[in-house]
Amino acid sequence: MSEKVTNLQEFIQPARLTDDQTGQVYELDFSKESVVFAERNKFKLEDAIEFPVTGMRDLFYYSFRKNHRNVPREKTDKLIDRWGGGVPEKLVKRLIQLYQQAQASNAILVDEDAEKNSGLTLEL
Repeated sequence: MSEKVTNLQEFIQPARLTDDQTGQVYELDFSKESVVFAERNKFKLEDAIEFPVTGMRDLFYYSFRKNHRNVPREKTDKLIDRWGGGVPEKLVKRLIQLYQQAQASNAILVDEDAEKNSGLTLEL
């Protein structure tokens, strides 16, 4: 098993959000694709801290991308509005951890075994 996830206690679990009005359950998490999507839209994690009014909304929206790709931005903004316009601090902390976890586990580092088994030959 990869060293990245050998200690399951260090693995950050996704956040679960239940809409009490509709019964809809959302699992908030990040994947390589959702991080790429966020970065292509010029999102930087530092911006969520430096510009919290817009940055936290962005982080919250992008956290839906992995498991709920079709949830529109308007919907995530309305969910935040139901909290009074802000994202709860404990959720912000978890989303930051999940984002960083996805970044770290999908960094451009390839171990030797993966390189050997890729079926690709690299010459430098």
